[in-house]
Amino acid sequence: MTLERTVLVTNDDGIASPGLYALALAALDAGFSVIVAAPASESSGSSASIIGADADGRISMERREVAGLERASCFAVQAAPALIALIAAHGAFGTRPDAVLSGVNRGANVGRAILHSGTVGAALTGGASGARGLAVSLDVGMDPDAHHWQAAVEVAVPLLVPLLESDPGTVLNLNVPNTPATGRLAPRAATLAAFGIVQTTAAKPGEGEVRLTVADVDGEFDASSDAVLLGAGHPTLTAISGVGDAALPQGITAD
Repeated sequence: MTLERTVLVTNDDGIASPGLYALALAALDAGFSVIVAAPASESSGSSASIIGADADGRISMERREVAGLERASCFAVQAAPALIALIAAHGAFGTRPDAVLSGVNRGANVGRAILHSGTVGAALTGGASGARGLAVSLDVGMDPDAHHWQAAVEVAVPLLVPLLESDPGTVLNLNVPNTPATGRLAPRAATLAAFGIVQTTAAKPGEGEVRLTVADVDGEFDASSDAVLLGAGHPTLTAISGVGDAALPQGITAD
């Protein structure tokens, strides 16, 4: 396969994120044609939202000159990352991408909580739109001393060619420990943990409000889950899918 393939690099941390820059630069250096299109401001937790269009259907965007990414076409878009992936599939930024690379996200995206991730939502939308998707996240924790973006990139880059050789619709979720020692370690195949490393709960409602809190998940995770393997210092890789159909539950019938 020739490396003359087009990839869209997006994220949910915004156009100014150093993780976005690291992933885009790595894709360029690997020989891909790169389009960078990311939210103009942070869109974390946006899932696969397609919020961003004005009432008349217009989506505002502007070209950006990003130092070091002169070989890429760069856009700041007033939209959630999934909407960016969706309009990219319709040629909004020129060539339709063969893959959507989403990240590098500031923070892990593990377990079934990835449902809420804008990083993962963009990758899934890319897959649902006829391309492939790779979500890349760096497990920086709550108060990191440093962000080792290059560690995530070094694990992600060897996946790009196999990803593009995979069937359209293939989507992968990669999490990498925030350590410079990760290097080129191959990721471990992992299942999704029951929820995530932390969970959001609703505290007692007050007058006209409900306050959300974040707490550690109770109980133990499966040893093969992304949460356990990532916590043990391994990069994790999980093939994921978005919406799909399933058999109706027993006792429910339909014509």
